[in-house]
Amino acid sequence: HLTDTELKAPSDGVVMTRAYEPGAILPTGTTLFAVSLLNPVWVRAYVSEERLGDIHPGMKVTVLTDSGHFYDGQIGYISPQAEFTPKSVVTPELRTSLVYRLRVIVSNPRQDLRQGMPVTVRLPEDL
Repeated sequence: HLTDTELKAPSDGVVMTRAYEPGAILPTGTTLFAVSLLNPVWVRAYVSEERLGDIHPGMKVTVLTDSGHFYDGQIGYISPQAEFTPKSVVTPELRTSLVYRLRVIVSNPRQDLRQGMPVTVRLPEDL
């Protein structure tokens, strides 16, 4: 019975995609929706090898949107492995370089940052 069905998300968020249409018969444990978490909000950023020694987990940073809004953030993770710059990085000097991926946890009290928004992460000496 449908009345015996319960849908649960692991945390609060916004539905990004629906994998199945209403009325579909699915096995238990099937993922129905892709959900973008509201908290914590994090940004994927990249740092050049030259700047790697200047940063550390817990370091305070500023996140700037293209619309000019500033957000407080802190580095939560630094990848231990270098990778070639992803195509989505728009700074010409980094496009062919080896970089390290960062995860920056961002304070988003107004919940106005959205998944996929382009942002700039500024280190303290860049401010």
